[in-house]
Amino acid sequence: MVAFCCLPIGGVDECCAGRGKSSLPSPLAAAVAAVAAMGSNETHLLESLTSRYSEWIMEALDDLPHDLSFLITDPYIAGHPIVFASRGFLSVSGFSREEVVGLNGRIFQGPDTDRRSVMEIREAIREERAMQISILNYRKDGTSYWILFQLCPVFGRDDGRLVHFVSVQVPIPRRGLNCTRRAVRGGLLFGACRNEVRSDLEFRCSLPFDSYDDSDNRGLEGEERREAGDREKQKAVDGVTEILSKLAQYSKLTGRVVCGNRCSPKAGTASLSSSLCTSLGRIKQSFVLTDPLLPDMPIVYASDTFLSLTGYTRDEVLGRNCRFLGGPNTAVEALQQIKESILAEKACTVRILNYRKDGTSFWNLLHISPVRNSSGKIAFYVGVQIDEGLKNDEHGLSPSIRQLGAVGAVKVAVRSLSSSAGPSSRSTS
Repeated sequence: MVAFCCLPIGGVDECCAGRGKSSLPSPLAAAVAAVAAMGSNETHLLESLTSRYSEWIMEALDDLPHDLSFLITDPYIAGHPIVFASRGFLSVSGFSREEVVGLNGRIFQGPDTDRRSVMEIREAIREERAMQISILNYRKDGTSYWILFQLCPVFGRDDGRLVHFVSVQVPIPRRGLNCTRRAVRGGLLFGACRNEVRSDLEFRCSLPFDSYDDSDNRGLEGEERREAGDREKQKAVDGVTEILSKLAQYSKLTGRVVCGNRCSPKAGTASLSSSLCTSLGRIKQSFVLTDPLLPDMPIVYASDTFLSLTGYTRDEVLGRNCRFLGGPNTAVEALQQIKESILAEKACTVRILNYRKDGTSFWNLLHISPVRNSSGKIAFYVGVQIDEGLKNDEHGLSPSIRQLGAVGAVKVAVRSLSSSAGPSSRSTS
């Protein structure tokens, strides 16, 4: 616990040779264009892949069979956005990479998308498990088409932490008389389904392929349901295997190897559930969570704003003690104040000099607070950072009010998930 004392404020070119005639842009160029369109604060969309799998991963993924339709999403980035879309997916959906990278997968849903199927996908995401289901998606031109949706989580081999989700989509052809209409009809069952969606609004729009809300019953009545056959199911499984093999191969170049099955994490590491990461991702402040139950009190979550403020990538931050943000002119008195507050399990606010990745310094208005789970035990410490040189708020809120608001939101997220602990929830003792 004392180790928190320096808490910051606050992780092939040849492959393209045969593609000259393609009408689609190169994946790296398209991703850069999409990131540029969103602003400099969204560079972590690109780093989501390149920092984990090397700068060649996008070209490598683009060299997979062009009829392989898939997306890769990052649950650690706010909104759980798409970070890669394959050529096969773009061809089927009619979208360009610039139009989908950085967005949530719910944009492919429409009025006839079955909410119950969406909820099944959402549960699989919350539980960080693989699943396969038939679902109705929509192209850019508004036409609908049935797909077999195969979801697969990607984990770090060494720490067991969820890294990405891969979703393969295999079109399901019409089979004439073999097509079956949806078995469920009637307003009573539809109303129950709608109420179930409404009762879970706190998760709405937070995960890919989230529920689509419309004003009529077409989601259950308007479209013939198609079920995938053995051929589509095998194609989806083969596609996932091929993608995971490519990701594992290129992750070896960075030394952060991934796999499709969660391994037991090494001693001294921790993994947050994707549900908690999604909730934390909605908090638009610079902050980190550290785990006092682990040796050296490492960072287990870093917000996007923190990464933008310090210049580090998420992989460069997670697992490290906050002292790496300190430097030669960091005051010992400020560090001692932080140390004493942690020993006393109390909140504190300090003004401390920290350093960015590029070596430049900034005065950090740092607020630290313990975060307790639903049983009242300390699960994390949160450190909320405000750059003194950029402390003015567009809404006129003082730094202390903004920090307390962020701390309150973090506490709500942790307590709500620990009180409804599921297979992927982090437990503390």
